[in-house]
Amino acid sequence: MGSFHHPWRWVCDNGAIDPVTASLPVGVFEADADLRLRSANDAFRAAALGGGTVVVGTAPWSHAVPQVRTECERQWLAHRGDSAPFACEFPVPSPDGSTTWIRVNAAPQLDGGRIIGWVGTAVDVTPAVEQSSLSDQLVGLLDVSGDAVVVFDRAGTITFANDAARTVLGIDPARGPTDDIAARSYMQAVRDQLPRHMLDPAGTGADNRWEGEIAFRSPDGLPRTLTVIVQVVRESDGTVHHWATIARDITEERQARAELDRLATHDALTGLPNRVLFLRKTTEALERAGTTGANVAVLFIDLDKLKHVNDTIGHAVGDQLIVSIARRLASATRPSDTVARISGDEFVVLCEGVLDEHVALDVAERVRTAITGQVVLQGIEIETGASIGVALATDDLLAGRSAADAAVTLLHAADTAMYKAKQRGRGRSELYSEQMRAAARDRARLSAELEQALAAGQFELVYQPIELAHAGRVAAVETFLRWNHPVRGQLSPAAFLELADESGLIGPIGDWVLSQACRDLRGWIDGGLVDPATSLHVNVSRRQLADITFVDRTVATLRDCGIDGSRLVCETSEATLVDSNPAILRTVNALKRAGVRIAVDDFGSGYSSLASLRTFPADILKIDGTLVRDVGRVDGGDDPMVRSIIQLAHSLDLSVCAEWVTSDDQLQRLRVLGCDMVQGNRIGGASPAHELARRLSLRRSGGLQADQAG
Repeated sequence: MGSFHHPWRWVCDNGAIDPVTASLPVGVFEADADLRLRSANDAFRAAALGGGTVVVGTAPWSHAVPQVRTECERQWLAHRGDSAPFACEFPVPSPDGSTTWIRVNAAPQLDGGRIIGWVGTAVDVTPAVEQSSLSDQLVGLLDVSGDAVVVFDRAGTITFANDAARTVLGIDPARGPTDDIAARSYMQAVRDQLPRHMLDPAGTGADNRWEGEIAFRSPDGLPRTLTVIVQVVRESDGTVHHWATIARDITEERQARAELDRLATHDALTGLPNRVLFLRKTTEALERAGTTGANVAVLFIDLDKLKHVNDTIGHAVGDQLIVSIARRLASATRPSDTVARISGDEFVVLCEGVLDEHVALDVAERVRTAITGQVVLQGIEIETGASIGVALATDDLLAGRSAADAAVTLLHAADTAMYKAKQRGRGRSELYSEQMRAAARDRARLSAELEQALAAGQFELVYQPIELAHAGRVAAVETFLRWNHPVRGQLSPAAFLELADESGLIGPIGDWVLSQACRDLRGWIDGGLVDPATSLHVNVSRRQLADITFVDRTVATLRDCGIDGSRLVCETSEATLVDSNPAILRTVNALKRAGVRIAVDDFGSGYSSLASLRTFPADILKIDGTLVRDVGRVDGGDDPMVRSIIQLAHSLDLSVCAEWVTSDDQLQRLRVLGCDMVQGNRIGGASPAHELARRLSLRRSGGLQADQAG
């Protein structure tokens, strides 16, 4: 039977590939009806068979790995019997370890409608497959990205949108451009923000990248803020080919940032502005006032007895009281006023447009009246009140200052006026005056001079003896600080100690006092003027006790001077009893471990807490002189109160020292009441170290009467 000649037949009658076909650079092959090879040219063998020989009866994909061959056979079986062209792709391993992707395209040879064979080509499609694989990977990466990636053509039709574009923007590429409202809205929102040159359809040489923010309503109907990057891709002639956009939803990030900003500028308890925001608003008000000429006033409000509420009823009730006061302040002020809380019990109000100082004081009185009275919290009646300072932004007060500095000055002036109101009896309003301004300048000048006093050697110590009430001998000396000011003369601590505490100078000044006093005591002991068991009383502030290095410095000073710790008595104020600062209690306990004793000074002059006295690790209770001065009167005077304090102290195993003892009657009565120690001018006034040494010398030599006569 002769060979059938098909127009596409590329083999000779002897079965060899036609010479012309054999020389083609494209791989060609001929196969039987079952798509098994009959013949192939060299290009086919090089591409699909790895350069091997054609094995008649094998498939074109015979050199693929087994798993791939199985898949190709499955595809062929699904197509078998169909007269349509057949195609498949498969990888072929190369000798160098690389992989070549081959695409086989086969067309049927028909005889009367019956398939009698196949002819086809084999083409190396490795670059296209790799590019397609890379594209698939990129698309997969874009789909898992949280950013919405959308590509529009020049007509605004979506050519690509990842999964995030569906969830974030509600865009569905399957819908047409006229049906997809989300796509049109998004594209319009982007175009509305783009610079004009990027919208030019034939622009050349222009910046084709833009980044910014747009507002967009998400599929859930909520307004969103998107940060968008837009890249315009143009043809070589400058015309737009397509628009590529990347959008990220930053709504929650913005909300979180706004919340952080709010927390940074608002009080957490009341929700009112804090000091930072108040000063910012005051600065803005002063800048506006410079243009409009309207007056600006600041009210500084200090609540009375809040600390007493916290200490006696509890901080939870104190917090409720603060919230209640904040609401009253908001109701008592105008909507245009700014109410802020700047510390625990301090509020401020910014008022714009007040006519004069009289109107400002009227506003202050209205506010004070609104927050004064009884408040019932958790079934407890609490009496509330406040002291208010008022400062008006006058040209004299704020001249030469920037708006920001003027805001701080105005707040400080209102604070100064508030302290004046408290000094005059609380529950009142005071207007900042020129006298207050002069006093503030004088205070600032004294503070600056205090900075130099220690280095200039202007400080001096004076000492007052403390006697055992019944034995009549000196048991201790208390040291007092004096400042020999070059212009103002000798100043007592009352004139400058608060300044030292505010500026932090109390630390180095206190170290100098302790060191000098220990050296003086060491000299008296070595000179035989006092008994080695004589104690040294030194006053220390709460700020010193809160310093974590105070104990180490104190112990080092005692060691350097050869003074035993038990000889030192640190006197602290009565207010320290009710101070809940744990750092102070740690310092006091550490001093006790070093042998140092603790005395509570001026007991009875403030708001003492008996519970605190029971728990505070004190050794000595010093009765304030205002209670002692009437002891010994014919009518009994303050004997019951002093007697009660002495009995209370002894029941707590504390020694008692009475201050301001000036007469024999007082001394005799204190002995009867059981007082342990006495101090005052009757025993001996405060004198410099050399004068006290002279008196102690005369006392030990029995010359006290002669000294008194002299």
